[in-house]
Amino acid sequence: MDSEQILAKRLGRTVHVSPLRTRLQGLRQQYPCVDADCLEDWLVEVANARGARIVSRPDPRAGLAVAPPLTELSNEQLAVAICQLQALDRPQMLRLAAQLISRETLDLRRLCLLAEQERVEPVVGALARQALRVDSHHTLWRGLAERFGAAGDRLTEPVLHWTRLATPLMKNGRCNAAAWKLVS
Repeated sequence: MDSEQILAKRLGRTVHVSPLRTRLQGLRQQYPCVDADCLEDWLVEVANARGARIVSRPDPRAGLAVAPPLTELSNEQLAVAICQLQALDRPQMLRLAAQLISRETLDLRRLCLLAEQERVEPVVGALARQALRVDSHHTLWRGLAERFGAAGDRLTEPVLHWTRLATPLMKNGRCNAAAWKLVS
């Protein structure tokens, strides 16, 4: 774990003291996962427990006994927590946040407020711009791109390629995708 760098370092950004991250550490203690070595492993388990399964941990020995209820950790908070610059640089985890957003069940106003409070606008903006390459009419991604798209443009490194947020729709079983669909 110690050899992994944080997302902020790859993106050339600084981090702040996060009240959400502090809360997450407490929730991790309250809703433990015995084989989650770090907060990022625990966040993957929570996202998986809530049906976001585009990414899972390799060979988990045990999952969460009980996931935190939505009243203690909303899906908006979970998506923002996964995008935090303080998180270990595991780009595949961002796919979980994107899957939660692509479902269109999150509250845009609340998601934007949390993104600003946690200073993840560049990550969310970059993800939104990539997602719109797949579905330019997606309401939630459109709102996020309008709000944070410019912040995502100022990153020193790409966050994630658009194909990592989507699945190909094959035509007649052929190799080439006829279209792409956001994973939700």
